[in-house]
Amino acid sequence: MFEYEIVTAVRSADLIREAAEYRTARAARKAHRASLPSQEPRRPVRPLRDRFTRTACSAPHTA
Repeated sequence: MFEYEIVTAVRSADLIREAAEYRTARAARKAHRASLPSQEPRRPVRPLRDRFTRTACSAPHTA
């Protein structure tokens, strides 16, 4: 019975440590994600669409 209690205590400590690591990593990802839009300016999508549209429309028709 003593070995079982030791194993249970060790496993419980491992689970608590893993949960703390998970929470820390999740908070870091959330903070990183929140800082991305402020660091990188957003570019408008419209000029890219116009460029691709012109390319597709100017392609020769083979009908």
